[in-house]
Amino acid sequence: MIVRLMGEGQYRIDEALVERLNEIDNAAVRAVEAGDEGELQRRLEELARIVRKEGERLEEAHLGPSDLIVPPPDLSLAEARELFSGEGLIPDLPG
Repeated sequence: MIVRLMGEGQYRIDEALVERLNEIDNAAVRAVEAGDEGELQRRLEELARIVRKEGERLEEAHLGPSDLIVPPPDLSLAEARELFSGEGLIPDLPG
């Protein structure tokens, strides 16, 4: 699976990491719903930190599509409300 960290680049991550990222994404959605910009930014930074640590950075020349996109941690609540429509950034896994 390919994840794009906006403004940084793309990373290949193991499928097993998606569930963990989904949990953090859900917490980010709850922060948006609660109007807690600080918590939103902490969760976005956590997503990026995990992708950097656990993923393999792809070459800049890689032009393939991203399966997931993680916005920068300085995303405002208004911007997040536009992005987090429906399921959030990471679609829920099938049950």
